[in-house]
Amino acid sequence: MTTGATVWLTGLPSAGKTTIAHELAGRLREEGRRVELLDGDEIREFLSRGLGFSWADRHTNVQRIGFVAELLARNGVVALVPVIAPYADSRDAVRERHEGNGTAYVEVHVATPVEVCSVRDVKGLYAKQAAGELTGLTGVDDPYEEPVKPDLRIESQDQTVQESAAAVHALLTERGLA
Repeated sequence: MTTGATVWLTGLPSAGKTTIAHELAGRLREEGRRVELLDGDEIREFLSRGLGFSWADRHTNVQRIGFVAELLARNGVVALVPVIAPYADSRDAVRERHEGNGTAYVEVHVATPVEVCSVRDVKGLYAKQAAGELTGLTGVDDPYEEPVKPDLRIESQDQTVQESAAAVHALLTERGLA
């Protein structure tokens, strides 16, 4: 069986997490790897519908995603998880679940500054927050706890999507996971 792994891409909204994950997924599939992309928005719609954005609900959402990712990874799939996961303790619990099961886990911090994210504003969240139509936006009026020791830090504003995906791929290759 091929070794699976979870690659968790954390960062602010519009940081580039999902875009990088899609680029990486294509590259891994071309190499014959089994890959699943667990997009945060899709998970909220299908697995975590009804959860809000309180600390407890965000933690529950992250734990659900982490459970599915670990299940896939331990069965030989590379699970790409572009999810904000704003709280360090939630991410740490996911890492601990993986370690407890002997499953590879790689944390990638897509460390795009909020000023860049607000210009990208892929979903219009920053505009809604600025207009007073939205509260609790991660990194603006709700906390985002940056990873202290991510396995990889990407500053997507300084490189192309392809370069960012290549950096993640290089780390996976170095660890025997790609």
